Amino acid sequence: MAPPPAKMQEIHQFLSSALLQRGPTALPYAEATKSLIRQHLLNLVSSYTSLDPKTATFTHNDGRSVILLQAEGTVPMPFQGVSYNIPVVIWLLDSYPHYPPCVYVNPTRDMIIKRPHSNVSPSGLVSLPYLQNWVYPSSNLVDLAAHLSAAFSRDPPLYSQRRPPPPQPQPSPSIGSGYSRSSRLFTPPHQTDDAAEVYKKNAINKLVDRVHCDLVLMRSAREVEAEGLLSLQSGLERRGEEINNGLNEMVNEKETLEQQLQVIAMNTEFLDTWIRENQGKPKSLLVDLDVDDAFDCVGTLSKQMLECTALYLAIEDVVYSMDKSFQDGSLPFDQYLRNVRLLSREQFFHLATAEKVRELQMDAQVASIAARLHS
Repeated sequence: MAPPPAKMQEIHQFLSSALLQRGPTALPYAEATKSLIRQHLLNLVSSYTSLDPKTATFTHNDGRSVILLQAEGTVPMPFQGVSYNIPVVIWLLDSYPHYPPCVYVNPTRDMIIKRPHSNVSPSGLVSLPYLQNWVYPSSNLVDLAAHLSAAFSRDPPLYSQRRPPPPQPQPSPSIGSGYSRSSRLFTPPHQTDDAAEVYKKNAINKLVDRVHCDLVLMRSAREVEAEGLLSLQSGLERRGEEINNGLNEMVNEKETLEQQLQVIAMNTEFLDTWIRENQGKPKSLLVDLDVDDAFDCVGTLSKQMLECTALYLAIEDVVYSMDKSFQDGSLPFDQYLRNVRLLSREQFFHLATAEKVRELQMDAQVASIAARLHS
């Protein structure tokens, strides 16, 4: 049965006020998840009216205290056709809802936790497959309460620590707290533990389980931190590769510029030499100067380069003239195609020879400049 509207309005106002606090009293939940946390608690209270949301102080193993939300009350436990109520506390830790809450069975002073129990430790910490397989954002508190009820129905976690009365036809109730209806559920056959000793053991076990819960949270935080560091390392390695590639490109560009500088230096040296040789000649010698005699080839390579270049350009002019003749219709297509193929092959050989001669000339000029620099 759903709680009265007035109570739901009061719970809604309490959750809104608690989650909207800022400053030192603010709850340690992420801002992006506060609306989902409020909705989870409202759905839980609507389905299980015996659970009430509260704020309480949770002390970690390292002494750090933090105010957290909790749902405290009872969950129903059908057992042998009768419905009982099991007191529990559901702590919503700092990492909720990305990680599961911590659930404790909260026995009163006249109760004792069953030993051993498949889902509840001696300190009251509850361990369920639903908690271990918690998946954000589909997992929620309503389904958790349903799994708690089902697990407790299969194996009740609490007994009364009072000694049973003498056998009677009908056993009398031994729990007056409202959490149970019959002593059959909570009374073991031979229960002789002292109440103070049991309370002390439960407190120690609860402290141990709280330490274990803190260790789980610390391990989760360290895993997230390790994932962040691995992602950062991957980004640094990627940037290192980019820097190395950029450095290699700069080295290659430097080598290309050095080669171009050598070519410019070679051409400058050649022009300076020509100017020095022809600077003192009278202008009268240039009147009847033949173009073919204007430059003298220095060495076999220069002469070969001049011949290859002249032949290459001559073939270029012939092909151009053939193109014009073909377009005018004075040259048949088959003759045009055959002559172009032959001239193109010859032109390619002249171009290849000129390239090799140019490489040899460059090597010779570089060697000459290097020799002058070292002399």
